[in-house]
Amino acid sequence: MLPHLNFAESNIDFLGKRKITIAISLILILASIAMLATRGLNFGIDFTGGTLVEVGYPEAVELDPIRETLAAGGFAGAQVQTFGTSRDVLIRLPPSEDDDDPAMLSNRVLNALQDGGPQDPDLRRVEFVGPAVGEELREQGGLAMIYALAGILIYVAVRFEWRFSIGSVLALVHDVLITLGIFSLLQLEFDLGVLAAVLAVIGYSLNDTIVVYDRIRENFRVLRKQGTEQVMNNAVNKTLARTIVTSATTLLVLFSLAFLGGAALQNFSIALIIGVIVGTYSSIFIAATAALMLGVDRQVLLPVKKEGAEEDQTP
Repeated sequence: MLPHLNFAESNIDFLGKRKITIAISLILILASIAMLATRGLNFGIDFTGGTLVEVGYPEAVELDPIRETLAAGGFAGAQVQTFGTSRDVLIRLPPSEDDDDPAMLSNRVLNALQDGGPQDPDLRRVEFVGPAVGEELREQGGLAMIYALAGILIYVAVRFEWRFSIGSVLALVHDVLITLGIFSLLQLEFDLGVLAAVLAVIGYSLNDTIVVYDRIRENFRVLRKQGTEQVMNNAVNKTLARTIVTSATTLLVLFSLAFLGGAALQNFSIALIIGVIVGTYSSIFIAATAALMLGVDRQVLLPVKKEGAEEDQTP
């Protein structure tokens, strides 16, 4: 029988380990920035433009002969991968100035595969995104993340205190950068679905951070004899059970999507899995640490009013 884990009674010194956790986060952030600067993101056709062709074969096929056949047919820049099963193949073609008609382009691809391979493929799907549209989507996607972070900054400043708003945005930037850095390192395709997952990670991580900050503010009212670091440690410990249970149940669903949802949902699920894991880490180790380093204490949240400061000034 598994032992009962009572997180509500835990008393872990999270803030006492803040030098270690800050060092880990800085290393991960710097590594992510280095990855993004040197390798960049592997943008899908949603952002780069191009044509996506899905073909199906009656039996399992090897990808290398398909790549060689396409290269011989004039499609040297084609990216070929399986889609769901080894019989379904997804072909991504970069934008072509010579032939912008997706119907004609897909027919040329299908003819090249039929002429150069032993099996007879069937055309399943064709999608086309122009270069201008792809560039616009990339810009709008970046602006969407900036607007989301700006809105969060304003909301938390109004709802709590401006130091909390900066701390929450720092935690969110931490989560987004590390998620993007892992995608850059693994060269996983970054498309609109992954962008949606990153925006969802922002919302998920913010929710956990707000819960921690709300508990910190409440603790300053209740635990009047404890110091700032003890109050914040207590807040993280009291919300630990909720954070872990929420993350665990969310990850169960995401792993199911990643393994059973097929190739269409795989990168979306991977982005969310990375984001939930990193977001849980930041909610436990980064959010309260950021608030402490920004000077959040009892005087900031519960300022003492001077006696007689609000007395009526009657003649």
